[in-house]
Amino acid sequence: MPARNHRTATSLAVKALELSAAVPQVVAHRVTRMALAGTKMSERDRKEFKLMVAEKQSAFTQAFADMGMQAMRANQAMATSWLRSAGPWSSGGRQAPTTMGVQLHGAMLDVLAKGMAPIHRKAVANAKRLAKTKLR
Repeated sequence: MPARNHRTATSLAVKALELSAAVPQVVAHRVTRMALAGTKMSERDRKEFKLMVAEKQSAFTQAFADMGMQAMRANQAMATSWLRSAGPWSSGGRQAPTTMGVQLHGAMLDVLAKGMAPIHRKAVANAKRLAKTKLR
């Protein structure tokens, strides 16, 4: 695996680990808060629950948009690479399947990284913020 792909994969693994720690903390805090609020929510609870929905919409919308743009860039790069190696203007040598496989692997890691970034950023920030707040 090329160094760049290795760094991306390592970064993704670290972010996944951080996400797997942050998400249960946020969920536990918010579910407990919902249970304590009952049917009579305070203004603070109402604000937090609205924020919860807005943050999810924003993070996932950003993730899907970023993944789409990265996938488009990867497709363009791979098409260009393929055309250079297969076209009549090429030096005649075709690109090895393993080279294309490495390129595809790197492209997939990049798309995944772009999609995970906004979700990771928001979940980790929420875990830190909510850890400082009192439930009541």
